[in-house]
Amino acid sequence: MLVTGASGFLGRAVATELVASGHEVRTLQRRPSGVAGATDVLGTVTDAGAVARAVDGVEGVVHLAAKVSLAGDPAEFRAVNVEGTRTLLDAARDAGATRFVQVSSPSVAHAGSALVGVGAEPASPEHARGDYARTKAEAELLALSRDAASFAVVAIRPHLVWGPGDAQLTERIVDRARRGRLPLLNGGTALIDSTYVDNAATGIAAALRRAETAHGRAFVLTSGEPRPVGDLMAGICIAAGVTPPRWSIPAGLGRAAGSLVERVWAVRPGVDEPPMTRFLAEQLSTAHWFDQRPIREALDWTPSVTLDEGLRRLAAAYVR
Repeated sequence: MLVTGASGFLGRAVATELVASGHEVRTLQRRPSGVAGATDVLGTVTDAGAVARAVDGVEGVVHLAAKVSLAGDPAEFRAVNVEGTRTLLDAARDAGATRFVQVSSPSVAHAGSALVGVGAEPASPEHARGDYARTKAEAELLALSRDAASFAVVAIRPHLVWGPGDAQLTERIVDRARRGRLPLLNGGTALIDSTYVDNAATGIAAALRRAETAHGRAFVLTSGEPRPVGDLMAGICIAAGVTPPRWSIPAGLGRAAGSLVERVWAVRPGVDEPPMTRFLAEQLSTAHWFDQRPIREALDWTPSVTLDEGLRRLAAAYVR
């Protein structure tokens, strides 16, 4: 099995899960994955030669490699997320792979309004917010358009993956809270789903296992325990020993600030992610939780780690 992007937080967890399940695992990414028992191929999905070496002889592919950011060059998002996916799809099929899991994002179907108890709505590049979401929507549609005759493709959209070792969502929440730069929007009352990393890894592994019967379908994957966004951020902060955010601003002000930051960032980008964008403000102030019955039934999978247990594991990791 091949896992792309295995040096990243979720990719490493998926590769580790597949190794633990007895699979022979190969990985493709720019730097060593650090996954014990896996064989690394160093390169990118935009390099056809590296992709050809990586897919040679593999039965299945889990594709996580992507340009993930709230800002950046639109051409770079397209080169990696769309054309890189196209290169990998073509190479995998030509090499004889029979299963392909496209790891996507719920943002491919998010147009700014609340998502309450819905399933995997159709990916929409026209309505998705930002270059990342737009190009991931295109990539998902490209992957799911493949013929099922001998190449089964499933799209999995993990939502807000977090846990020990996460340098993206978890560490950014903790760092900004520590510096007093993490506001709540509308009091942090929006109900949202999230996904503990172990649940995301086992769900994606289940998609690889059940690809033939689930071909052509997209699923949102979460831990299935919606909570107010303020409660989730507080839990993560407390686990890290940091005071949770307590100050709140109106959502409209957050969106306005996000639009202003985006314009400034386009001219003078900073070294890290922008502190606020319109998309981020929408995510922090609108409900987005999802019906988990479709994925659990189709993949014969249920999450094994509760949100509270995940927070306990996170706290233990910060103590070490």
